[in-house]
Amino acid sequence: MINLKEIVFTIMISFVITLILGPIFIPMLKRLKFGQTVRDEGPKSHLSKNGTPTMGGIIMVIAIFITCLTRTKVNKDMIFALVAIFGFGLIGFIDDYIKVVLKRSLGLRAYQKIIGQLILATILAIYQSKTSILGTKVIVPFLKTNIDLGIFYIPFIIFVTIATVNSVNLTDGLDGLASGVTLIVGSFFAMIAMRLGNDSIAIVSAALIGACLGFLKFNAHPAQVFMGDTGSMALGGAIAAAAILMNISLIIPIVGGIYFAESLSVIIQVTSFKLTGKRVFKMSPLHHHFELEGWHETKVVIVFWIISVILSFVGFFALL
Repeated sequence: MINLKEIVFTIMISFVITLILGPIFIPMLKRLKFGQTVRDEGPKSHLSKNGTPTMGGIIMVIAIFITCLTRTKVNKDMIFALVAIFGFGLIGFIDDYIKVVLKRSLGLRAYQKIIGQLILATILAIYQSKTSILGTKVIVPFLKTNIDLGIFYIPFIIFVTIATVNSVNLTDGLDGLASGVTLIVGSFFAMIAMRLGNDSIAIVSAALIGACLGFLKFNAHPAQVFMGDTGSMALGGAIAAAAILMNISLIIPIVGGIYFAESLSVIIQVTSFKLTGKRVFKMSPLHHHFELEGWHETKVVIVFWIISVILSFVGFFALL
């Protein structure tokens, strides 16, 4: 069974690899002119970020893969977690490439993204339903029991996966926000995996922590590079896979409360505007609302980090 020392060592390896890859990839992205185009309707303070290299999520994905494949014996759970990270990251990469390189601002069409996400989510759901000792059961937080979803298990897991990936994607809107929140959420999953004796998910989560921590060196305000959809969707895939492969998918709205709030703010905003013509928030996702309320970008990020730490403690009480 993996111990805390090995978790820390894994984090350090992934962290160092990310620090090494940053100075290699960031100038490369600049030379290729893979620069972010900031929306005119967004906060005016963001206009200065025009041209900042994006697609930096490649750095994190490579670091996670190198770390995982060299730290421990690869088993099926790790393979499927890495497939989720790579697969969702690839969808994000294609989306980024179309937007940044081909100059099509909308990137992949919504139905194209959903089809790709649906395929990956279905693979993950079927695998877990067939191999998990709990079968189609999921653990219910706080109640210390589980519930058998039966024929609804696969549709439920597909929904959780796609919702998580897209929620993390929506969270990526401020320097260091998605990487910092995911670092904290990843730490929660690493500790839970270690407690449950799931070594493969503990290693993947530790590699995720190290990659996010290293990426913050380049992504903290003022960002030298953005992760793009390449990174945010890969991170979403990692979080979804970690939760699903440990049968604790119901914990995501708790420990990933920031993701949930960001996604919910968009749903509320769109629904309200379509039904009443009025907006509930000054702008969605939620982090932009606080910016337009006068909060500095770094304050929004730090407050959201703190909330994620608190929610992680709540998550521990819910499961242990």
